[in-house]
Amino acid sequence: MTATEGPSATGDEGPRDTGGAPSGRRGDTVAAVVRQWRAVHPDLDTGPMEVIGRINRCAALLQQAEDAPLRRAGLSRAEFDLLGALRRTGHELTPSELARETFSSGAAVTKRLKHLGERGLVERRGDTRDRRVAHVRLTGSGRDTVDGILPAQLAYENAVLSGLDGPELGELAALLGELLGQLEGRLGALRA
Repeated sequence: MTATEGPSATGDEGPRDTGGAPSGRRGDTVAAVVRQWRAVHPDLDTGPMEVIGRINRCAALLQQAEDAPLRRAGLSRAEFDLLGALRRTGHELTPSELARETFSSGAAVTKRLKHLGERGLVERRGDTRDRRVAHVRLTGSGRDTVDGILPAQLAYENAVLSGLDGPELGELAALLGELLGQLEGRLGALRA
């Protein structure tokens, strides 16, 4: 069992044992997993598991819950991310630029753009100099959809994070931003 797996067989979600790391208000499934690994391999440092396991578990739970305002609008998070990239940049983007903006594969972007185009939310325009290149832009309906959903989506995300107070939330955002910046800068080297 790793830190990204579900709760322990005992269902133990007691107080967090983080071995000196800051503890939360109550236990979580990763704390139980870490305790189990420490019993099996007391010589190993499980500190990284405590961070990465919790990030992965949070991401999995957020994906399972989906985003209620997006679901009501018939959009996936990935589709909304494409629409949002077009809206926030304020200009046309190529599918490869959209892939970079949304951390998606080219094939996934192509599939999503096809669906969004069928719904009348985006439109493609061929490049006058290179027929292999397409430019994508929001339609008026697409812009209205993004602008209509964004306030509700932000309220939903605020509700998800409501257990954290302002300073905690700011500290968490800063720490995650620092981690993300490091990963974006060197993850390619770690894969090699």
